[in-house]
Amino acid sequence: MIQRKIQKDIQETLKHFPVVGILGSRQVGKTTLAKEIQKNKPDSIYLDLELPSDFNKLKEAELFLSSYQDKLVIIDEIQQKPELFAIIRALVDQDRKPARFIILGSSSPDLIKKSSESLAGRIYSHHLNPFSIEEIGNDVKTIDQLWLRGGYPDSFLANEESLSFKWRDAFISTFLERDIPKFGIKVPSPQLRRFWTMISHLHGNLWNASKVASSLGVSPPTSKNYLDILEGTFVVRQLQPFFPNVKKRLTKSPKIYIRDSGILHTILNISSKNELLSHPVAGHSWEGFVIEQLINNLPIGYGNYFYRTVAGAEVDLVITKGDKPILCIDVKLSLSPQVSNGFLNALEDLKCEEGFVIYPGKEIFPIRKNVKAIPILKVQEIIRTLV
Repeated sequence: MIQRKIQKDIQETLKHFPVVGILGSRQVGKTTLAKEIQKNKPDSIYLDLELPSDFNKLKEAELFLSSYQDKLVIIDEIQQKPELFAIIRALVDQDRKPARFIILGSSSPDLIKKSSESLAGRIYSHHLNPFSIEEIGNDVKTIDQLWLRGGYPDSFLANEESLSFKWRDAFISTFLERDIPKFGIKVPSPQLRRFWTMISHLHGNLWNASKVASSLGVSPPTSKNYLDILEGTFVVRQLQPFFPNVKKRLTKSPKIYIRDSGILHTILNISSKNELLSHPVAGHSWEGFVIEQLINNLPIGYGNYFYRTVAGAEVDLVITKGDKPILCIDVKLSLSPQVSNGFLNALEDLKCEEGFVIYPGKEIFPIRKNVKAIPILKVQEIIRTLV
């Protein structure tokens, strides 16, 4: 059992909120985490709404849940029965004590909207990400495995590379054939896979709606809608550009990343580290992997962007506090990383006092007066500077 970093945060939130949500994509470990939390509350009950027996228990949901008002009720896959949100709200309003419900759901735009609207002021939601470096250990071999396989538990913990690859391939097929149609994309699975493959080839690059739309035979707004849905299911990240108050021509399109590196590699048919390092996507894959490690561990109140000007100034990740850039981060797949003039110009534009270059080595060393190389092994040290 790998201890999830978010578990302590959830247990603390349960002391203050009547409803706690755990959202995340399928197979990310929500059920396992909920059952670990349940061990500390032995009188709680657990319902999995994908099981007919548990689903049928909630035919008379108000009556059933009222009989457990003194116990924690964990409801898994709540999106299977969306009318429960209104019933939970009514029950909570009758008794606002903390730790009444934990609700788990496979992330979707509709689920997030229903929970935030129906349970406003009553719920605190946590998003469970795939495994992070902090959770699995920060030695070189383990990090390489996490980068290649991604952080979905069944993929990362598989006994062999081939089994990990097969699991991810099956996950992608299920996602395309069963999950995405529920989110409003009514097109055949082969076309969805083609869209998914296009997104993978755009990984780490600017979004080009017209180009993607032309290839799919749809309108640019439709292709953007598809992208937004994938972002809403937490499998794609749209990293937005940062717009400081400078008189420069700035890039306005977001950069696109497949959030889990293992899923990216499977779509591109990359099954080993040797194949990955020789593939044109290697640098962008490493960039996305590092950016996810940072963004997913930012403290509350910090923003994340990229910065690029037409003149060539560029930063892979800008971490902000309010409207102010705090840290400028570049990512290099090199054991002897250097920074470009574009990065140095961006530091000057953004008035960042310090810049970091994250690379796959082992040592911390200065590159320039205000720029330091940080190995991926010690990436958490950057986060700690913000706390």
